[in-house]
Formats: sequence, structure tokens, C-alpha cells
Amino acid sequence: MSRLRIAIGIATRGRAAILAETLAELARQSRTPDRVLVCHVGPEDVASLPEAHPEITFLRSEAGLPRQRNVILDAAGPDCDVVLFLDDDFLPAPDYLAVLESVMVARPDCVVATGHVVADGAKGPGIPVEEGRAILARDPRPADPLATTPHFNGYGCNMAIRLAPVRAHGLRFDEALPLYAWYEDIDFTRRLAALSGGAILRLAGARGVHLGVKSARTPGLRLGYSQVVNPIYLARKGSFPWSHAIPSALRHCAINALRSFAPEPEVDRFGRFRGNLLALLDLLRGRAEPRRILDL
Repeated sequence: MSRLRIAIGIATRGRAAILAETLAELARQSRTPDRVLVCHVGPEDVASLPEAHPEITFLRSEAGLPRQRNVILDAAGPDCDVVLFLDDDFLPAPDYLAVLESVMVARPDCVVATGHVVADGAKGPGIPVEEGRAILARDPRPADPLATTPHFNGYGCNMAIRLAPVRAHGLRFDEALPLYAWYEDIDFTRRLAALSGGAILRLAGARGVHLGVKSARTPGLRLGYSQVVNPIYLARKGSFPWSHAIPSALRHCAINALRSFAPEPEVDRFGRFRGNLLALLDLLRGRAEPRRILDL
């Protein structure tokens, strides 16, 4: 018997075929979700999926990951205890929700739970769907599937949020972080933990594969700008320590500069480095601001 009401929230844009694969994986959960909420921008983002999945609630929003996630938070309603945010290209293992529920019941102090990413295509060229399923099938289960460790933040591709403290503190995703919203997951989960005094935990047994699909991603110039400006913005805001923000910005500048000479086929390294340099120049001018990417 379910002890919590768990909603799954997926923000999507421009990847209807991949979204269909992720929804198919959700149907394999041993503990079924109480609600599935999919927030998209235009009808092409979901194609015929609303007709194929009448049990799923499809929502419309303006573009931008924080805006779409806020629409999901609102739609979860007062009857849900937890919302699990998944990327539209994240394939959860069949017992993901069962593990999540067990841990959230056993640890009422846990306000954010993030799973174990068995393979992350976002750190490379991406992982095809069938390969992702094969990786999950041969993934060895941990000795203690309910084991947890403290974690710095929730990872946006799979992070569960306890809704009671979100409602109590009126917490929202920061819509000043537009489009792909670099580090919006760090900002939201660390603010939630600080305001509530709760814990952020990484769950050993809640496992999945992040395909890291490259379509519908933020262009290199814009992403490079966000890689520098967003950490500084969050540090000034107080949700990201300066000891993390400055090294993060400099690390991405260095990586993009070095790899611009021999870039990966799937990554616009030169565009990212140009964005990094423009962000540094804007910081010197005192005009750096996350929304500036909308003008680039």
C-alpha cells in the first residue's frame, strides 16, 4: 500500500519521440506514480502522446525550464506529498519509485532526494535508448538499496522534492534563469534545504540512465554565457557558495578554451568559449545578468 502520494513531473520541449520512450519506462515501475504531469510549450513537443496516454496530465507553459517546473509544482496540488522531477530523457529503473518512497518515509527529514545515475550521456555524445535500457538491465543492484549519503544538491535530471516545506516557504524555481537554466537545480534544492533545515540525500537504490539527448539544447554561445554568469548570480543570491561558484565558472572557461582546438562533434566548444568571454566582459562592465542570454 502506498504511504505517500508521489507525482512525476517532466518538463519537455522539442523531443516528443524521446519523451515517448521515457513514458514507456514509467509504465514499468513496480510502484506506480500517483500522477504524471508533463509540461510542454507547443503541441509539437508532445505530438500524439496526449491521445495515447489519457492517464497523464499534459500542461502548457511558456518556454523555460524554471517556468515549466513551477507549472508542475502548481499542478501537483495539495494532495501530493512528493514530486519527482525527471528529464524527458531519463530512464528510471523499475524499482526507482519504490526505493524513493521507502527512503522518504523512513527519513522524514529528507526534503530532496536524488538518485544514482548509472550512466550519464550528458557528459558525452549521448546514449541511444536501447543502449540505455541495456545498461539498466545489467546494472548490479547495491547490497543495501535503501542506503543514502548526504549530497550537495539535487541533480535536475532526477530529483524528488518533498512538497510540504515547498508550500510552507512558498518556494519557486527562479524564473530569472531562462531557457535551459544552468544550475537551477542547485539553486532550488539548496534553498529548500536551507529554509527547511532538511537533508539532501543521494539514494543508492534509486537508479537510472540519463540519455543526454543533444537535440533541443541551448546553443553554445548562450550556454557558455550561463556557465559563468549563473554561478555568480547564485552566489550573490546566497544559494551557491562563492567557494564553488568561482571555481565552477573558471573550470568551464578553461575546459571550453582547451577543447576548442579539438572539439567533440556534439559540442559547440568555440561557441561556449565565446559565451564565457562575453560573460567575463559583462561582469567587468557590471552588466552581467542571466536573462542576457535572451539577447544573444
